[in-house]
Amino acid sequence: MLHRRATVRLLSQGNRGTPSSLKPSFSLIPLCALKNRCLTSPSATKKHFQKKPSFSSFVSFELLVTKIHCCALNNLFKFGHLKTRNMALSKRFLALDVFRGMTVCFMIIVNTPGDGEHSFSPLNHAAWHGFTPTDLVFPSFLFAVGNAMSFVMLKWAEQSQAQVLWKIFKRTAIIFLLGFLLYWFPFYKPDQNGVWGVTLSGTRILGVLQRIALCYGIASLLFYYLKPRTVLFISVGLLFLYWGLLYWFGDPGAELTMAGNAGRKLDIWLMGYGHLYHHDKIVFDPEGWLSTLPAIGNVVAGFLVGRFVQEKGKTYEGLARLLLAGFALAAAAYFWNLVFPVNKKLWTSSFVLLTIGLDCVILAAVIYLVEFRQKTRWTYFFEVFGKNTIFIYLLSELLVITLDIIHVSGGASLFSWIYEHGFHWAGDYIGSFLFAIVYMLVCWAVGYVLDKRKIYIRV
Repeated sequence: MLHRRATVRLLSQGNRGTPSSLKPSFSLIPLCALKNRCLTSPSATKKHFQKKPSFSSFVSFELLVTKIHCCALNNLFKFGHLKTRNMALSKRFLALDVFRGMTVCFMIIVNTPGDGEHSFSPLNHAAWHGFTPTDLVFPSFLFAVGNAMSFVMLKWAEQSQAQVLWKIFKRTAIIFLLGFLLYWFPFYKPDQNGVWGVTLSGTRILGVLQRIALCYGIASLLFYYLKPRTVLFISVGLLFLYWGLLYWFGDPGAELTMAGNAGRKLDIWLMGYGHLYHHDKIVFDPEGWLSTLPAIGNVVAGFLVGRFVQEKGKTYEGLARLLLAGFALAAAAYFWNLVFPVNKKLWTSSFVLLTIGLDCVILAAVIYLVEFRQKTRWTYFFEVFGKNTIFIYLLSELLVITLDIIHVSGGASLFSWIYEHGFHWAGDYIGSFLFAIVYMLVCWAVGYVLDKRKIYIRV
């Protein structure tokens, strides 16, 4: 009886951390057979059975063999569990690459129509209050950044605090600097007096990459030092705080207008008119300092959703909960819109909820197709964008600027000349759309070459 109880106790201790469905029961362990296998030589076997064993030596031998066997099984189960987990992570990275690639693909299309005056309505941003499919692209990119962070955090657990902070601040600074250099390009240009030279006058300070950098940096620090639940509460608090700040510091009666909102007043005070966005009705930067506060929520939501996907894996329950969360957030955005309108340029709190909700639904659809249905033939096109995201986005912007500053006969820019001679024949709207598609495919071709050569430019 003592022998049997001791053996069962060792089995229980040796398999801690092993899934319950994989733990071997006592009846499945042939202890006598294991004992005989361990006596490899015939002489040792004969000697062992000729000698009359004592009760204590018999129990000690059985315990030793059983413990060795259990340790081997436990290591086997752990290895199999780790291997399965790594395979699942790689597939989830596929879904993430596809989602991120979709955002970059559509971002290039909406940013580079052949003629900005003749673009289909869904491919334009809402003039002010309201929402179009184009308004979803940038917040989806932030959502994908947070989603990727949930995987990177697994590596941070094995690094020192100094190493993690260095990576966060370095990546934040590099992305911010790339965005600033993009707006400064081509560096050598005329100043306000028409004198050519290297000048920062009129260079926009904030922008798309700068917002990505700031939101990534702040969200990374929050998740590194605080619990996810605490970060969620802080993000919700920022949404309400931003709502209050716009009404407290905006012009009375014009708090949500382009000219009277508090965000514009803060940007002018900090940077002046010369360093803001100048391509709207008035000088106004849609990626200003104040509106960065609610945008952090898009990254935080992406992180939480990414962690949820890792924990639930390929389960219909997890997929259903993700879809329900998306619909719930969209419904909440609808009701908040009644008092705080959805507005991409102001990046209102209702806009944050709406975009997060839609991103949850879209990501759930991608996961369903890739993970559940194993439909992956269509994914490679978007994977190309997703594997070199920042580089392809920078390429698309730099190429547009280059085509604009090169002039051909007649004084027209090379960009306009290509559109007029290559696409305008299809009509104003169709031609403008075809130009955007072809331009996107050119950027994709560069990404395709990089992928085939296994070149991945990371920031």
